[in-house]
Amino acid sequence: MTELLWGKEPARTRGPKPAITLTAIAEVAIAIADAEGLDAVSMQRVAGELPVTKMALYRYVPGKTELVAVMSDLAMGGPPDRPDLPWREALRTWAIDLYAGFARHPWLLQSTIGRRLLGPNELAWVERGVAALTGTGLSGGEQLDSILVITSHVRNIAQQSTTFPGHTTGLTEEDWQQSLAEILTTEADRFPHLTTAMRTSAGSENQGLEFGLARILDGLELLISDRTD
Repeated sequence: MTELLWGKEPARTRGPKPAITLTAIAEVAIAIADAEGLDAVSMQRVAGELPVTKMALYRYVPGKTELVAVMSDLAMGGPPDRPDLPWREALRTWAIDLYAGFARHPWLLQSTIGRRLLGPNELAWVERGVAALTGTGLSGGEQLDSILVITSHVRNIAQQSTTFPGHTTGLTEEDWQQSLAEILTTEADRFPHLTTAMRTSAGSENQGLEFGLARILDGLELLISDRTD
């Protein structure tokens, strides 16, 4: 797994030149996952999109687990370069960029969970987040925990707001809001506080993402202020 993720495949000294590359295989798998969801990705399906047989595909990647790891790191890509930002703005833009990545490839929310080997792109995201907190007075553990909390918030909002390919309720965001408004119109006595909150809510795209992120950063700012006073 390490060799595949970190581009350290052993050199081929015998046999014909490979017909495809690991990157090409991962790109095909990404396209399938983007269109139909992660469950649609299989060695057979990927091989069908390439000039190789399923058995030949195993010469490049041992199985679906390894393929998902490679395609996930490739889909993540490296974090955008946003230099010379104060720590708070650096972390805010980092979080927004991460959310955008999940929005482009919703299946990443499924493939990037649990204890697993991290690839170079995913580690680059962690590196960029930790770098923003360098010099703030937070310990290494606190820096890592801060990134974990922010990532968890981003993932949660993305999970709630993203429609997964192959898994849909048939409702758009507008449909959902309209149906809820109609319910609360007739059930206002039963849900008075929710009805009032909905009526006075301005509502905007990524409102929950921005609100929660601001509160997390407010807490970090207090902690950092205590450390630097």
